[in-house]
Amino acid sequence: MKHKLVALLSLLLLGACHVPMAHQATSDLWISGDPMDSGWKMCGPGEFVVEDGVLKTTGGMGMLWYSAEDFEDFELSLEWMVKDASYNSGVFVRFPDPGQEPYVAVNHGYEIQICDLAKPKHNTGSVYSFQAATSIPTFEPGMWNEMRIKVIGQHYEIFVNDQLVNTYEGDRSAHGFIGLQNHDDHSPVRFRNIRVTR
Repeated sequence: MKHKLVALLSLLLLGACHVPMAHQATSDLWISGDPMDSGWKMCGPGEFVVEDGVLKTTGGMGMLWYSAEDFEDFELSLEWMVKDASYNSGVFVRFPDPGQEPYVAVNHGYEIQICDLAKPKHNTGSVYSFQAATSIPTFEPGMWNEMRIKVIGQHYEIFVNDQLVNTYEGDRSAHGFIGLQNHDDHSPVRFRNIRVTR
């Protein structure tokens, strides 16, 4: 009986490691083609261009955001590639309609950083300016890498290449839009396979 109780407690603790999603419906937010044809809008300077079947940032500082849906609890997954670890970008979550002002996403939502500048709260996997990644993510410049951002209530979990690199308890809006940052001309970043589960 004692062994059964220990086994049961172990299973319960294992299940408590990650917050489960209540629903499991996955949608492709962008796979191919002009993103403007599938609910995306450009905000601020610069742009995203489709090159060799992937999205590439140019100029900035601006944001490409998905205007077709306001998300509450969700898991966002995408792949990104940089040729140098210092190239700067980010993924914005849970911000209000920005109009033409990309800083709305910074000031009212959260940015999950893609960059390595030797600044703890500004490195890949950090919640920009709020919390550094709690473990150093392993990713390869010049290769495709995956990021997953899981948000349930105010609990955020950030994975890089299936490695949990950050958990964060937020206090901003419990819903909002999703966006990608184009930071500057010297930081071209490529994105593909953008999906959301909720």
